[in-house]
Amino acid sequence: MSQLTFDSFTKKIFIKSTMEKLYWCWGTAAGITSWFLSNALYISANGDQRTGDENIQAGDSYTWKWHNWDGEEKGTVLKANGKDFMEISFADSKVSVHLEHHKNAVLVSLKQYQIPTDETSKLNIHHGCSNGWTFWLANLKAYLEHGILLNETEFDLRNIPLSGYEFVNM
Repeated sequence: MSQLTFDSFTKKIFIKSTMEKLYWCWGTAAGITSWFLSNALYISANGDQRTGDENIQAGDSYTWKWHNWDGEEKGTVLKANGKDFMEISFADSKVSVHLEHHKNAVLVSLKQYQIPTDETSKLNIHHGCSNGWTFWLANLKAYLEHGILLNETEFDLRNIPLSGYEFVNM
């Protein structure tokens, strides 16, 4: 068994959907905003904005914005094969998503790694992102299997102290 450390974590979930739909959900601006983000902008290596349904490519830059958070995340697409794997820079670390057929479902494996191990990163990146990805993977499953979203879009949580640490559906 692998030892748990603060420099990485892995989250997995089975989702009854197709590989193509799951890759669209992760690898396009239209897909990732359908269940995760309020806005996603991808710019190709040559400076062109990708259309909503256009697959991301290695070398693209991105800007992500969430519901209920005024900040944004900027990073780079490091790898994207168009079918079952992608890797991005994210929050001073890297995130990879691997999709694998498994009986009547797809196993989604998300790994966040190369996380700095200072005390602030342990709290904000390891703890915060680990909790966050757990919710967002469950949200993706609810969206694809049941057509519902669990994240909060009706109530504005931005002015509630510690909302990002206390609300489970941020």
